[in-house]
Amino acid sequence: MTDSLLSAREVSFSYGSGPQILNSIDFELHPGEAVGLVGESGSGKSTLGRLLAGMAKPTAGDLGRDPGLGDSDVQVIFQDPYSALNPLLSAQAAVAEVFRVKGGRSRGESKRAARDLLAQIGIEGEATERRPRRLSGGQCQRVSIGRALAIEPAVLIADEPTSSLDVSVQAQILNLLKDLQRERGLAMVLISHDLDVIRYMTDRTYVMHHGEIVEAGPTDAVYRQPRDPYTQKLLSGLTS
Repeated sequence: MTDSLLSAREVSFSYGSGPQILNSIDFELHPGEAVGLVGESGSGKSTLGRLLAGMAKPTAGDLGRDPGLGDSDVQVIFQDPYSALNPLLSAQAAVAEVFRVKGGRSRGESKRAARDLLAQIGIEGEATERRPRRLSGGQCQRVSIGRALAIEPAVLIADEPTSSLDVSVQAQILNLLKDLQRERGLAMVLISHDLDVIRYMTDRTYVMHHGEIVEAGPTDAVYRQPRDPYTQKLLSGLTS
């Protein structure tokens, strides 16, 4: 298999002297693939996502990153799209800011690039001039995705990207992410408690329970023939 873009080897994590949140985690993300982290609340999946994104350091073990990846090549899409955006900036201004600050483009070039990118992800016309509170949750998440894409990353880490959205909007955002991943050749880590989302979106799945990986493998194999009792319990309510 191709060398990994991101990896974890025997990674553990705790906050100070508090309880252990992650215990001896092994993980790999390869170019162009979508990998799921699934488990109940408190399983440690979001904490692992933060470590992979470089937002925290492990208390034990090693995190690996392809030497060709810069700091901005791994971008995170958060659960709450409203809190992820500056409430004072319009959709276009929020994305243009990234092109200008990170990409070194002029203000005029940044605005044009932002408008073009927003159109590609479904934000057009008058909506581009709205601030977050005048946008729907789905529109805000699209703007957050646009900000991440403006940096032209190699990896997206999406932490429960649809859980705060209306059911009618969730499928739109998931399909957008799936299309973008395929069209841009992105690698993606998708963190979710929603088993159907992980099954639809990912190539491989890691099942987390109490800070440990209890099962890992190709998503189809994990869902069709789960080996660990916890995975079997999680999947018991799903139809094949």
